[in-house]
Amino acid sequence: MTFFFFTGIRILGSSDMGILSVQVVLRRVGMKMIAPLLLFCHVISGLPGEYDIATPSWTSTDEQPSLVHTEASSVSLNERETSNLRLPRSLKPLHYSLRLQPFINGNFSILGHVEVEMEVLEPTSNITLHMADIITKNDTAKLLALEEEANREVMIRSQQYDPARQFYVVHLGEFLQKGRTYLLSVEYRAYLSNQLRGFYRSTYTDVDGSKRNLATTHFQPTDARRAFPCFDEPALKATFEVHLARETWMTSLSNMPLAETRPVEGQEGWVWDRFERSVPMSTYLVAFVVSDFVFVKSTEHDRVLFRVWARRQAIDAAHSAREVGPKVMRFFEEFLGTSYPLAKQDMIAVPDFSAGAMENWGLMTYRESILLDDPNTSTLGEKAVMVQTISHELAHNWFGNLVTAAWWNDIWLNEGFATYMAFLGTDFAEPTWKVMETTVIENLQKVFQLDSLQSSHRMSIPVSHSDEIDEIFDMITYTKGAMIIRMMEHYLGKATFQKGLSSYLNSLKYENATQNDLWEHLTVAASEDGTLPEGVIVKDIMDAWTLQAGYPVVHVMRTSDGSSATVTKKRFLIEDINGDYGWWVPLTCTTQSEANFNQTRAVVWMKDSEAQIRLSSLPPKDQWVIFNLQQTGYYRVNYDDHNWGLLIQQLKDDHKAIHPINRAQIIDDAMNLARAGQLSYGIALGVFAYLRNETEYLPWTAAVRNLNFMLKASKEFDALKDFMSDLVLPLYEAFAFDDGDGDSPLEKKNREIVRKWACGLGNKDCMDKALTLFRQWMLNPDNFSTIPPSVLCNGIRKGDEAAWNFTWIQYLKTDVASQKPIFLRALACTTDTLIRSRFLHMVVDEDGDIRQHDVWKVLSAIGGSLTWNYLTLHWNDMFTYKKSYRGEVMKAIISDVAPEQVEQFLSNKTTDMSGNHLAIQQVRETIRNNKAWKESYYEVVARWLKDNGYSS
Repeated sequence: MTFFFFTGIRILGSSDMGILSVQVVLRRVGMKMIAPLLLFCHVISGLPGEYDIATPSWTSTDEQPSLVHTEASSVSLNERETSNLRLPRSLKPLHYSLRLQPFINGNFSILGHVEVEMEVLEPTSNITLHMADIITKNDTAKLLALEEEANREVMIRSQQYDPARQFYVVHLGEFLQKGRTYLLSVEYRAYLSNQLRGFYRSTYTDVDGSKRNLATTHFQPTDARRAFPCFDEPALKATFEVHLARETWMTSLSNMPLAETRPVEGQEGWVWDRFERSVPMSTYLVAFVVSDFVFVKSTEHDRVLFRVWARRQAIDAAHSAREVGPKVMRFFEEFLGTSYPLAKQDMIAVPDFSAGAMENWGLMTYRESILLDDPNTSTLGEKAVMVQTISHELAHNWFGNLVTAAWWNDIWLNEGFATYMAFLGTDFAEPTWKVMETTVIENLQKVFQLDSLQSSHRMSIPVSHSDEIDEIFDMITYTKGAMIIRMMEHYLGKATFQKGLSSYLNSLKYENATQNDLWEHLTVAASEDGTLPEGVIVKDIMDAWTLQAGYPVVHVMRTSDGSSATVTKKRFLIEDINGDYGWWVPLTCTTQSEANFNQTRAVVWMKDSEAQIRLSSLPPKDQWVIFNLQQTGYYRVNYDDHNWGLLIQQLKDDHKAIHPINRAQIIDDAMNLARAGQLSYGIALGVFAYLRNETEYLPWTAAVRNLNFMLKASKEFDALKDFMSDLVLPLYEAFAFDDGDGDSPLEKKNREIVRKWACGLGNKDCMDKALTLFRQWMLNPDNFSTIPPSVLCNGIRKGDEAAWNFTWIQYLKTDVASQKPIFLRALACTTDTLIRSRFLHMVVDEDGDIRQHDVWKVLSAIGGSLTWNYLTLHWNDMFTYKKSYRGEVMKAIISDVAPEQVEQFLSNKTTDMSGNHLAIQQVRETIRNNKAWKESYYEVVARWLKDNGYSS
C-alpha cells in the first residue's frame, strides 16, 4: 500500500490576518511511517496546540502558534540571477548557540533554539539566513543590539520564507549599523526524517531483535539549514556552542569535548549536554549524534583523545580503525608541519549514511561497512577501503576544516587534497600495499576515461544552486584533483611541495582560501628552492589544469635517425573536436640505454602557448624512448610507429626492463589512442602479446579495463573473448587458485583479476573450482574470509535458487557491516530472470532489509532491462535526498539498454534533470562514442583477431 512522506511545506496567505493555507509536499513511504507522519503533519500545520515535551504528544489549547509567513515564489531557479542564490554580504556570523531536543524515541520531532551573533559589514534593514524544512515560532524571534545599554531590543517588522532560495528573512524596523554586533534568537520546530541529510534518524536491530533509533547529521554541502537557521555558506565561518538534550540512557556527541551535563527542568529522565565552544568553522562541518553506542579509545596520540564509536554488538570491529587513525594523524602532522588543533577526535559508524564518510571536525561520521573491519573475516579490499577512507577524512582536518575553500567552485582544494593525502597516509600505514603505484591504475587511468569526454568539466567550476553543488562532488573533483596534485608534487619536488603546503595552512588557518592563495604559497617555496624555470609562477602552470576541462596527448615524432624529435600536444578526446586548449606540460623521459624511471622532475616544460617544441640528444633510432615516467604527468603519450615497434619488442624480449607503471601506461595509452583514431589497432593490440609473460597487477588491470570496453560495446564478440581467454590462461594456470598467506597484497589482487576473468569468460576448470569452493563455503558459512568475491559471484551465477537464497540469508545474518556490500554485489551476479526480478523488488522495498545508501549501487550491479524499466518509471521520486544517484545508476547500466530508449527517456519533458545535468550529458556522449566505435572499429578489430587466429 502506498503512502506519502512530508518533504516540504508552503504556508500561503497572511498570518497577520489569521488566515493560513498549508500546502504540504509529499513523497511515497511505507505503512509503518504513517503514525509519525500524521503526528508531524499536525505539528507543522500550525493547528492550535502546544507540544508537551515531557510526554511527546499534542494537547489542544486555545493559543495559535505563530508560524513563518511564506510567500510562494512563481519564479523558477533557472530564471533567477546566479548571484541571487547567495546570501547578502551585509552580515558576518561570529558565534552560534544551539539548543536541540530530538525526540528519537518519540514522534521524531525536534525542538530547537538558535542564537546567532553577527557583525554588520554594511548597513542593512533585514537579516537573511538559510533555512529548509523548519518551522520557526515567529513570536519568539528577538534581535538585540549588543554593546548598547541593556542590550536594546530592535523591532522586527515581519518574517518571510523564500522556498525557492531557502531563505529565512527577518525584516527590521531600522537599519543595523556598520561595525556593530547584534544577536538574533528564535525557537523552531524540525523533524528527524529518514532522508540521510540534515539532522536525521537512523535505525538498527540489536541482538534481541529490538529496533533501536539514533539521530545523526550530514550537512555537506548545504543541509545544515535543515537543522538550524544559519549562514550556510563555507566562507561564513563562526564558533559554535552546542547543547543537546537526550534521555539519560543515551549518549550525545558533537564537534567539541563535553563541558557539562545537567537535568532538563520538568522532564524526568532527560539531561542537557553542553559542549565546549568550537574553533571557527563552516556550518557544513557542524555535527551531533545522539545514540546508545559505545566506544574504544586509543592512547597513542598524547595530545588528542581518539575514540571509535559503534553499536555495542559491533564494537569489536572498531579496533582496526582505532589503531590506524592516530598513526595516520601523526603522519599528517609531521608531513604538513601543522598540529591537529582540537583536543579530541571521535569517529562513529552510522548504520544509515548517504556518503562513505564525512569529515565533521572532531566528530567524523562513517558508513558502518567502511569504518568497521573484522580482522578475522575481512578481505584485503575491505581493509584497504577502511584505511584509505580514514586517511581521507583525517586529511580534511587540514584541507577543508582548518583552511576551507571560500566557495564550492574550488571544492577540489578540499577533496582533491584529501584524496591525495589519503594515498600518502595509506602508504605510510600499509607500505606493502604499494598505494602510490596502484593509484595510477586505479585512479589516474580511470579518471582519464571521464575526462576524455567533451562533457567533462573543469576542476574549478562556477556553481550556485545546491543541485549543481552536489553534482561536482565527482571523480573530476576528487580523483583528477588528486592526480593534478600528484603531478605538482613531482615537478616541484617533495621538499618544496611540503614547504609550500605548510605555509599555506599556517597562514590561512581558520580562514578560507581560493586556489590563487595556494598558488602564491607554492610559488614562494619554489622560488626559494629554485625548482621552477626562471620567471615562471605556479599560477601560470596550474590555472591551465584547473580552469579548463580535459587533458592533452603529447605526440613524440622522432626523426629518421632517432636523435631528435618534434613534440606536439592537443586535447585528448574520444570524439575528436577541435578546440583552443593549452597546458603547461612537464615532460620527463628515459631511454633504452638509460632506463631510469625514477627521474620524475620535468626535464623540459612545454608552455601553454607552444603547439610544438623540438627535442634533441635522443638515442639512435634502434633504441626506444619513453615519456611521462611513472605516469606522473596528467597526460597521454603517443609515438611514431617505429618507436611503438621498439617498445612492443622490448616488452616481448624483457618486459621487466620497463617500470610496471609505465608498462600499464603503454597499454592504456595505446588502446585509448586507437579508440580515438590516433593510433592503429594493429599496434595497440600488438602490445598485448607480451601479457602471456606478465604477472604483475598494474599492467593486467590496465589491460582488462580496455578489453572490457570492447566487450561492452559489442556484446557478441566471441573472437575477442577467445583472445582474452588465451591471454589469461598462462597466468590462470600458474597461480589462479594458489592462495597463500605469504602472498603480497598485489599478488592477491592480481589473482582475483585472473579468477574473475577466467571464470567470466567461461573457463570450465575455473568455473568448476569456483563452484566447488562456493559449495564448501555453504557447508561452513562462518569461514567467509576463505571465499574470494569472484568465487562468490560465480557461485551465484552458476548456482541454483538454493545457492542464491543461502547467500541472501548470510547477508541477513551477518553483523559484520563490511561483508554486506560483498553479499549484495554477489547476489546481483545471478542470471536467472525470475531471481533478478525478485531481487530488484527486494532492493527497492522501503520496508526491506537493504539500507538506503546501498540501493543505488545494487541497482547499478543488477543492471539490465529490469533496472532500466524501474529507473525510468520512478526517476523523479528516487533518491530525493541525493539526486545525483539517479545519474550514477543510469551511467552504470546504459550498455544494457538500446540507445533509442535512453534518448527517448531523456527527451521526455517530464523527466526531472535537476542534480544530473552533467551525468546526462556524459550518458549521451558515451552512447554516441560507443556507437561510433562499433561502426568504425569493430570490423578492424575483428579482422586483426582473425589474422591472428581468433575468429567468431
